[in-house]
Amino acid sequence: MPFTPDETLKPRLEVISKDQMWAIHQAALEILQKTGFEMQHRAVRRMLLEAGCSISAGGRICLPARLAEEALKTAPRSIDLYDQQGKAALTVAGENCFYGTGSDTLFTLDLDDGRRRRTSLRDTANFARMVDALENIDFAMSMSNPDDVPIGEIYVHVFAEMVSNTNKPIIFIADGLGDIEKIHRIASLVAGGEDELADKPFILNYSEAISPLIYPRKVMDKLVFCAEKRIPVCLPSGCNAGSGGPVTLAGALALGLAENLVGLVIHQLVNPGAPFLFAPNVSVLDMRTTVVSYGCPEWSLTQAALAQMRDEIYGIPIWAFAGSSDSKTLDAQAGAEAMFSISTAMLSRCNIIHDVGYLEFGTTSSLELLVLADELVSMSRHFTRGLPVNRETLALEVIDRVSRSGDPSSIFLTHPHTFRNFRSAHFLPDLIDRRRFANWDQEGARDAYRRCNARARELLEKHQVAPKPERILARVEEILAPAPLSMTG
Repeated sequence: MPFTPDETLKPRLEVISKDQMWAIHQAALEILQKTGFEMQHRAVRRMLLEAGCSISAGGRICLPARLAEEALKTAPRSIDLYDQQGKAALTVAGENCFYGTGSDTLFTLDLDDGRRRRTSLRDTANFARMVDALENIDFAMSMSNPDDVPIGEIYVHVFAEMVSNTNKPIIFIADGLGDIEKIHRIASLVAGGEDELADKPFILNYSEAISPLIYPRKVMDKLVFCAEKRIPVCLPSGCNAGSGGPVTLAGALALGLAENLVGLVIHQLVNPGAPFLFAPNVSVLDMRTTVVSYGCPEWSLTQAALAQMRDEIYGIPIWAFAGSSDSKTLDAQAGAEAMFSISTAMLSRCNIIHDVGYLEFGTTSSLELLVLADELVSMSRHFTRGLPVNRETLALEVIDRVSRSGDPSSIFLTHPHTFRNFRSAHFLPDLIDRRRFANWDQEGARDAYRRCNARARELLEKHQVAPKPERILARVEEILAPAPLSMTG
């Protein structure tokens, strides 16, 4: 009989209704108009008042809904990120999902002896090289707050270290205007100039305001700089339920959205059309331990709601997290929590998904978890592609031929249809072990941790990062060099 295949249905996670989305959005607008926010940057404060904001009796800035609506119209629906050689890398738009590491961990699990120790600049290099090597990890963040560089220059040094050890896009942190200016100079060198960097950005800035609704001067300096230079930027909320925001998820999400809308309005007032990633960031404060959880289901739930609101209301790409755990080592808890957040982020169709490889609620980094997560992302991608139904996949002719052959040795395993399709039809893991016990035992009976450790060692030893020209690296070193002391007297 004639067969017309339907478009493959790709699984999608939905967690709230349209009415609930609009209720949360309206609550965010009400917060901006009635509660207002504290703005500590004088020039930005003046710009907001000139644009139509007002001052409450307590000195807070109140923002009318129309400014948020106008900013949402001018913000781009898609952000293109490039690799450091100028090749298209990530189209951050719609339902596209991209995974990467996180930043600022104080500790790491040593690859040689497994001990938890302070991070160093070498760890930044190792994580960047690992990102460069892993197929399913799309961008790099520093994954360390190293103790072997001057504390006031950490973010510039880790950025330079990432530039030397990966060619993938970089998401960076900066402490203030001085930091971000130096980082922009380094990135412009790599891209071939400031205009070339604006045309083909390989960097995205991550910054945070203070919940609830406080905007420090340094944070605004960076936001304005990124808008002026057209550096893609996100300004996540710190509104974790029970600490920076209400304990209820709907209230925390409304507050996080309000905080992001303030950032978006300022950003678009400075430079309409500059790239901005929407980033409410709602985890929970664990009420027994008072830590912000990186393994909780609530964070995945709120970002799934945000992904729906992106499609229904906002239209601009979003920031998310996955691949993290509150466990202290690579164990069953780490695998379970990492897989839960990776798969739900992809099923929700989040866009830029960071913090892959975090342990101990973002305090400790793990190369082994990053390697494992690379495979978990691949598994999730296989699942979310859905189940294609067409003549080739229904295999009616193959079933008929094998079944009617009358030859006991005629099986599907040896049929050409199997060879044509098995790589796309099945997920074929590298790290996940499916061998029979005898084979596994004979080859050392290695558990998941030891397999991930061996894989990480192998990649660090063998992977070659395409090198930057020596002239660029020399100029980067000049930027990193401390300024000479002035002579007085």
